[in-house]
Amino acid sequence: VVKELEENAVDAGASQITVVIKDSGKTLIMVTDNGKGMNETDARMSLERHATSKIASADDLFAITTKGFRGEALASISAISHMSLQTKSDETELGTLIEINGGKIESQEVHACANGTQISVKNLFYNVPARRKFLKSDNIEMRHIIDQFERVAIAHPQIKFTLTHNGNEVFILPEG
Repeated sequence: VVKELEENAVDAGASQITVVIKDSGKTLIMVTDNGKGMNETDARMSLERHATSKIASADDLFAITTKGFRGEALASISAISHMSLQTKSDETELGTLIEINGGKIESQEVHACANGTQISVKNLFYNVPARRKFLKSDNIEMRHIIDQFERVAIAHPQIKFTLTHNGNEVFILPEG
C-alpha cells in the first residue's frame, strides 16, 4: 500500500510527500502530496478496476514515464479497507472527497482542501480476516514500510519526504 501510494504521489509531480502510519500500517496508512491532484471525474475513475488517468491516447502506451497506473492499485486497496481519497487540482476551486468501504463508494462530495491528494487507508484487511492473520509483527511490518519509504525517497532526492509512525517523526528528508 505504501509503495503504490508513494509512487502515485511521485507520478503526480509532488515536491512534498508525507506518509503517516499508525500501528505499523494496520490501523492507518495515510499519504499526502502536493502534486497536481485530480479533478472529480479522474478521482472517481481512479477507483475503478483497470482504469487510469495517465493514458490519454494509444501513443501514450509507447511513451510511459510513470511508475504505474493509479487505477491498478486503488481499486484493490479500497476493496480491503476503509479508504478515503481527498484531491484537488489547481484548475478547480474546490476538491473532491470520496469515502470507500470494502470497495463500495459510500459517499462523494465537494470538499475544500489544498492542491494535491491525500489517501487514507484505515483498518487494512478488516473484511479479510484470514489475510490479516498473515501480517507479521508490528516491528517487521514497520521495517517493510521503512524499506519501501527509503527506496522511493532515495530515488527522488528532489522531493521532500516525511514519515511519521504513531505520532513520532521517523524521517524528515529535505529536498536536494
